[in-house]
Amino acid sequence: MGAAMSLEIHIGDIARLRKPHPCGGYEWQVVRLGADIGIVCQTCQRRVLLPRREFEKRVKTLRRAPAIDPSA
Repeated sequence: MGAAMSLEIHIGDIARLRKPHPCGGYEWQVVRLGADIGIVCQTCQRRVLLPRREFEKRVKTLRRAPAIDPSA
């Protein structure tokens, strides 16, 4: 059994999942990292915790969070 590649996930990233949320939204913002990934629906603001493995299976695309300029 080979080791699966893990996604590089950061707080603030926008994930597009394969199936829509019941509200109709596909895009979720990552708000918590760890064994579970916390995400917030960008349409209805619903918060959900998913195990990392399940989150990685459901992700279709992952958009990086914009870089924050510490001098600003």
